[in-house]
Amino acid sequence: MSGLKLEIVQEAPFSSVEEEALLNLLRTSDCLSRAFHLKTRDWGVTSTQYNVLRILRGAQPHGLTCSAIGSRMITAEPDITRLLSRLKALKLIRQQRDPQDRRVVWTQISEAGLDLLCKMEPIIRRLPGELLGHLDGAELAELIRLLELARKPNVDPQAPVS
Repeated sequence: MSGLKLEIVQEAPFSSVEEEALLNLLRTSDCLSRAFHLKTRDWGVTSTQYNVLRILRGAQPHGLTCSAIGSRMITAEPDITRLLSRLKALKLIRQQRDPQDRRVVWTQISEAGLDLLCKMEPIIRRLPGELLGHLDGAELAELIRLLELARKPNVDPQAPVS
């Protein structure tokens, strides 16, 4: 019996090897995401909010529009506006309307957001090693290659998430 079948207590065989691979990928993604989220929540932010803060730090000093932030995120977020509102309420970002086009809102990371990232950095930098350090360099390179290969025909950055 496969490892996944034991984990999810499934007795029936998978309908295909593709199904087993997909379910393994989804289970692994959830497991790693939860571990990452447990680290970020100690600072009062979600892993998705942390991702936005990192994106905005990299876009200094100009900042980014909502759509630009969404296109750079690791996980698709259906409601960027609400996510940014929460970060603004925490005073981790600031926003301003574009003087030439009032429909466009520019978002920048605030000093408080930069300070938070500075505090989080030592813990978050260790996390990939804690989560994947049991794999050697060749295994990690192969994992990256296979994940990119699996994702390739399915990547559409313009596809709606909701």
